Amino acid sequence: MTTSYMNGHVSESDAEGSGGGPAEGPEESQWHREMPVDCPSDLGARTLPVRRSAQLERIRQQQEDMRRRRKEEEGRSKQELDVNSSIRLKKLSQNSKIGIDNPTFDPIEGPDLEDLLMSLKQVQHCLGDTQSQEDVELVLQLVQKTDFQNAFTIHNAVAQHMNQASPPYPVMGRAQTLVQEALMLAHDGVAEQEMTLEPASPTEKHAEILTQYGGETVKIVHLEKARDIPLGATVRNDMDSVIISRIVKGGAAERSGLLHEGDEILEINGVEIRGKDVNEVFDILAEMHGMLTFVLIPSLQTKPPPHKETVVHVKAHFDYDPSDDPYVPCRELGLCFQKGDILHIISQDDPNWWQAYRDGDEDNQPLAGLVPGKSFQQQREAMKLTIEEDKEPEKSGKLWCAKKNKKKRKKILFNAHKNDDYDNEEILTYEEMALYHQPANRKRPIALIGPPNCGQNEMRQRLLSSEPERFGNAVPHTTRNRRDVEFNGRDYHFVSRQAFEADVAAGKFIESGEFEKNLYGTSIDCVRQLINTGKICVLCVHTQSLKVLRSSDLKPYIIFMAPPSQERLRALLAKDNKNPKPEELRDIIEKAREMEQNFGHLFDAAIVNADQDKAYQELLRLINKLDTEPQWVPSSWLR
Repeated sequence: MTTSYMNGHVSESDAEGSGGGPAEGPEESQWHREMPVDCPSDLGARTLPVRRSAQLERIRQQQEDMRRRRKEEEGRSKQELDVNSSIRLKKLSQNSKIGIDNPTFDPIEGPDLEDLLMSLKQVQHCLGDTQSQEDVELVLQLVQKTDFQNAFTIHNAVAQHMNQASPPYPVMGRAQTLVQEALMLAHDGVAEQEMTLEPASPTEKHAEILTQYGGETVKIVHLEKARDIPLGATVRNDMDSVIISRIVKGGAAERSGLLHEGDEILEINGVEIRGKDVNEVFDILAEMHGMLTFVLIPSLQTKPPPHKETVVHVKAHFDYDPSDDPYVPCRELGLCFQKGDILHIISQDDPNWWQAYRDGDEDNQPLAGLVPGKSFQQQREAMKLTIEEDKEPEKSGKLWCAKKNKKKRKKILFNAHKNDDYDNEEILTYEEMALYHQPANRKRPIALIGPPNCGQNEMRQRLLSSEPERFGNAVPHTTRNRRDVEFNGRDYHFVSRQAFEADVAAGKFIESGEFEKNLYGTSIDCVRQLINTGKICVLCVHTQSLKVLRSSDLKPYIIFMAPPSQERLRALLAKDNKNPKPEELRDIIEKAREMEQNFGHLFDAAIVNADQDKAYQELLRLINKLDTEPQWVPSSWLR
């Protein structure tokens, strides 16, 4: 993790917004180097000593200049207010005990509360008329109240403080000079405290302070970084500045909430950062653990109010390897995934690069990884379609990994807002998913799909015959005449051709076709009726029927029956007294590849039918799992 990578930005002609994206050529893109500052676990902890930076020295020099100018100004004021310039003040300074008394400030002793009460009682006894005695009684009641007594006490205290000799005289002749020196010392002490970066309290793991630093408003952040928890931030260079470009979910930076995208890092633990390359910053932070002190210039960007992130679960419809992606902002943080993986998207703040966890890896993946955003992935895949033909994949992978079709596609410029059909049909990215546990009284239908001679029909018959009370077959419709041994509703639903064609036009059939001038088909209502009885409906369908089946309310579980190798397929067919030609075997395998390429994103599971007994046991295991474990289904099914 010592190499930095470039972050591409889509030009205005390609897409809207900012962030990593493809461009016509390297010279037309704006590249940013972005480096993670996460510390590897194998590096030892070392906290660098705090030392005074050049900027702190400049602050010290400014403080000295201010102190010198202030002393010069105060010296001039002292000369102007020299006591010798006034005869009256000169006499007072020679004899501090001689002054001009102000009779207003003669000491007056305030009356005592008890004396006041006693005087009022005496007045009351001396009065002859009843009305006057009642008036004095009211005054006595007022004086005895707590509020009055408190106010009376305050009055006496204020009066005593004010009754002092005036004007006051200094105790020492140098009093004015001493006061000025005391003020200067106090000012210097406060300035020294503001300039020195005090270490955080041992009990305070995260703290933030705003202060002045070199004429700029800076933010001093204290946060604790454990060995097993990465910092979770990436940085990039902007001229001489080192800017925080991304806060990654799950790291110490995100948990503290004190570091933000766009903040400029000036110092870390006393080490000056401005002017350093992102690789140097990585090397510095790699050796730092424990309490870290950041000196930052806050970002000028308006920060949106904090909001609770909503986790979105998606199923990936393409393979992704960040090591092969030249546009990923930070390759070390790229999340590798395969087609069919479930991703938990926890942040879409950057529309081009989402932050996600792979399902099942949350405990082993401390930091969220970067994955391409949906619109961004659609844009660059569409751009590829406009400039090149489909090519053979470099890795064949498993049998059901798609093999690109060799036919040329029409070159169409993609517009995510105006070409929804092209988006949905041609460019597969992500599908939003949700967990679903099937009810005990409403089982999901099992749809088996595969090329001819791959065993899906045999598996279906084996399920129906082995457990007829659990599995069932939807009764099909037909337009042919009923035979004597057949019963309407048990063997077929016999309908007229006109009624059949009307139901097909109304979209009531999962699939339909014509054989020997008679129409056959399986309706959605028949499957629903069987499900309502509590049985599991088992279907063998064609690929063209999958979208109709998935768009219904049946919530099917689709299993792809894949053929084994060519030699193994020949041996299996030989057991059924079949002797296919080599080109027929190749056609079956090629057909399976095409089905997986075009419809693989609709499959819930795949079984390689290399051994019929093992394949049947795997099929039963998948079906039984539907009763015990919730499954990921398209979220649109649950709305």
